[in-house]
Amino acid sequence: MTYPNNPRAVVLVHDRDPSLARRDIGTLAAELHTRGFRLDVHSFDHSPDVAPPTLSDAQVVVVMGSPDAAYDDTLTWLAPEIAYVRDAIDTGVPILGVCFGGQLLARVLGGSVRKSEHPEYGFVEVETSDPELIAPGPWMEFHGDTFVAPPEATVIARNEAAQQAFVLGPHLGLQFHPEIDLDTYDAWAAAWQRDGVEHAVDVHQIRQDIADSEAAARKRCSALLDAFLARSSAVPR
Repeated sequence: MTYPNNPRAVVLVHDRDPSLARRDIGTLAAELHTRGFRLDVHSFDHSPDVAPPTLSDAQVVVVMGSPDAAYDDTLTWLAPEIAYVRDAIDTGVPILGVCFGGQLLARVLGGSVRKSEHPEYGFVEVETSDPELIAPGPWMEFHGDTFVAPPEATVIARNEAAQQAFVLGPHLGLQFHPEIDLDTYDAWAAAWQRDGVEHAVDVHQIRQDIADSEAAARKRCSALLDAFLARSSAVPR
């Protein structure tokens, strides 16, 4: 699926190191480029004094993952990002939220986010009521928080640990990481090393699992993106 007229996707990323933040877009970057989108990448946390991209001619907003919590209002950049996402919703721009992005989207739309009693790390399969949009997986999980979808939303994927995907209007919130590839994971690992973060899971085995299934994960991401764009009618205006 190729979109004419040079459509624009705003992508919100999160890490104080801009290079690591941009790598977090993962395979979604190439997939959007392949479909003719130009990426307008912005970070409210590492570039708080830079004006965010205009929404007037954006076809889609993608909100990526973050090591921070979508409920942590002590983060000085979170309120401006919430306001921006709300503006996108009010403007009618479809939003794809990935992990933290899905949690933030849930919060803005009237749902909630909290610390999870069942954190998930590694590839998992999900139960889906809309397999054309959300395949059963396996999908990469790496989260200690979880969302409860807004009351008006439709939860279309879940497992025993958490709600995994919801739709509301043109918007799609995900708890998992369809964009995962080795470079994305290595960017996460570089941030963990920088920040002294340790995990109680075998991060080396997860990396190997990503290496073993990178091509298949890329195909699942591609199919999900096509289905999201078709569903949300994210075509040039």
